[in-house]
Amino acid sequence: LFASCEYSSADIKNKIMTGKSNKTNNVPAEEEDDLATIQFKTAQVVDESLESTRRMLAMCEEQLERTEQGLDTINADMKEAEEHLKGMEKCCGLCILPCFRVDDFEKNPEYANTWKKDDDGGVISDQPRITVGDSGAVGVSGGYITRITNDAREDEMDENIQQVSNMVGNLRNMAIDMGTEIGNQNRQLDRIEQKALSNQDRISAANQRATKIISKV
Repeated sequence: LFASCEYSSADIKNKIMTGKSNKTNNVPAEEEDDLATIQFKTAQVVDESLESTRRMLAMCEEQLERTEQGLDTINADMKEAEEHLKGMEKCCGLCILPCFRVDDFEKNPEYANTWKKDDDGGVISDQPRITVGDSGAVGVSGGYITRITNDAREDEMDENIQQVSNMVGNLRNMAIDMGTEIGNQNRQLDRIEQKALSNQDRISAANQRATKIISKV
């Protein structure tokens, strides 16, 4: 449903390990390992949450599609049934008797509005690549802290904040995509409700016509 996050847990782990090998400061190895573990676990939890949300939205979209297709099938079957009823209402198979004349259900303005072409858009298949720190994105690249000593420690702090900022930007973009998909599904739910009511009215009208034909036989 959505493309993978720009920074997966594996990518972040590689960045962390690469960053560790390039550091020139005297941070103890235990602290570096703890930081790497925390960052890796954070990315892993984000990946798992994203995958769970993808599956949920995909399941909802699939169920809604099946439901709407079922309603479309019922509508097509009712159109065929009405043609058979029209044949039984004709005198000698030539013209419809005046007592059997009814308005064409599909000429109702509400019918055209209900069964118009789907307008819920396509499923989101790609995640925007604009992240915090990129050109045109919110925020700036680097310079997140006020430098005092201007040494490697401040470089590392600024780099860590940049990574967090990028991840937050990615989460924001994913939230926008998911919100768009949820909006599409909400519109589809409204369309399903309208189609169900339309089918109900059409079936009721067909039953009345069939009852009238039987009573005249």
